[in-house]
Amino acid sequence: MSRTPVDEILIGGCFRRGTGTPIVTVDPADGRPITTVHAASPADVDEAARAAAEAVATPAWRDLLPHRRARVLHRIGDLIEEHAAELSALQTADTGKTSTETRALALSAAGTFRYTAAALETAEDSITPSRGPYVTMSVHEPIGVVGAINPWNSPIASDAQKVAPALAGGNAVLLKPAEWTPLVSLAFGRLVHQVLAEEELPTALLSVLPGKGRVVGDAIVTHPLVKRIGFTGGTTTGRAIARTAADKLVPASLELGGKSPTIVREDADVEQALAGVMFGLFSSSGQSCIAGSRLFVHRSLYDSFVGELVERVRKLRVGPGTDPDTQVAPLVHHRHRDAVAEYVDLARSEGGRVLCGGAIPDGERYAAGAYYLPTVIDGLPNTARTCQEEIFGPVLVALPYDDEDDLVRQANDSVYGLACGIWTRDAHAAWRLARRIDAGTVWINTYKQFSISTPFGAMKDSGLGTEKGRDLIRSYQRQKSLYWGTDTTPLPWAG
Repeated sequence: MSRTPVDEILIGGCFRRGTGTPIVTVDPADGRPITTVHAASPADVDEAARAAAEAVATPAWRDLLPHRRARVLHRIGDLIEEHAAELSALQTADTGKTSTETRALALSAAGTFRYTAAALETAEDSITPSRGPYVTMSVHEPIGVVGAINPWNSPIASDAQKVAPALAGGNAVLLKPAEWTPLVSLAFGRLVHQVLAEEELPTALLSVLPGKGRVVGDAIVTHPLVKRIGFTGGTTTGRAIARTAADKLVPASLELGGKSPTIVREDADVEQALAGVMFGLFSSSGQSCIAGSRLFVHRSLYDSFVGELVERVRKLRVGPGTDPDTQVAPLVHHRHRDAVAEYVDLARSEGGRVLCGGAIPDGERYAAGAYYLPTVIDGLPNTARTCQEEIFGPVLVALPYDDEDDLVRQANDSVYGLACGIWTRDAHAAWRLARRIDAGTVWINTYKQFSISTPFGAMKDSGLGTEKGRDLIRSYQRQKSLYWGTDTTPLPWAG
């Protein structure tokens, strides 16, 4: 597999240049152009959707038994693992992430396909209790063509979380990676295409269609052949997709924004909490929907904890993702870096104190890249915009709290409800808080740990529906009921 894909995208089972506008992908570590990819056009999306609908109906795929389909998923997982080094290097170049993280993401994608294959092999339909002279059965069938739209921060892991269960459910997928980071998704598409071709299955079961959301994304979401939508991204776009899905009467799952609280109680293990708070926000350079970006510390511990945190954050190693010593890599794009900087300026105007960071790092090493120093801010009320709006960068806002009711009130005072972290030695308090906080995922004495076996969902403006978990395939299928009459006597009404 080539390190840098040629200017081809995957349309209806065939690799060719897209007929949309060119996308110049840039390495955010040094501003260097990597390559140019011609995006998909609405006509390309239409071609891909029609080919996908034909592929779903092909007997070779439609009638493939679940254990045979699971074998295909296993093979995709194996191939991803075999090419993990190349996929990692490509994603680091495209997104700026550290090589350690991008390798973990590639291996996570391989694991997602393997877990999904296992879930498929062991999935069962059911015979339901009879309430008359008939046998009743509940079965699951493919939805058809699925649209999967993913963001730029974790491309291959997000791709696997949608493509694996969709294929397992017997569907075809139109995958749209983010405009800024199409390369690893295109490389992933080549691996899936290779397996489908080797198994003599329709290669149009997966198309990879990069481009602008308002062009390619809209064409996928509104296409009449697309019968389900999976979206990860911003809340505003998610709302628009939900409205379109409602008009079409098709299901949609939406993983949206977050402004997650991370809580340090007065009885916390301070060393564990300091390490966890830093990892929960500054790993991935804060570019994570579940980042613990609002830090609540009990007032009795606040000054000492935040003071030590700031000293440690100042020592975090900022550099390119290819450097094994780097902890905080560049942001994905210079435009995004500038947007993060504007939020820090907003915090200053709101009366916040920048305790560390708050600037682009100095030095020749950083001059051409999209770097921003890890930043800690305090002195703001939870109602400030900086505390309420998702920044998606290495910016942590620290706030004190007095008691549990005050904490819960502030933590839940957000339109978002995606994640939460709790640092405490008190198991009873951890349980109580975990149940009181509005969040789809709560970590206790850890943070940003994920398992494909555990459902991932959200509350409030953070999303709709769930991904992952043992039932992940069922959300990409339709349920049908069958009634088998067992009485040889004609129905009495007719007589």
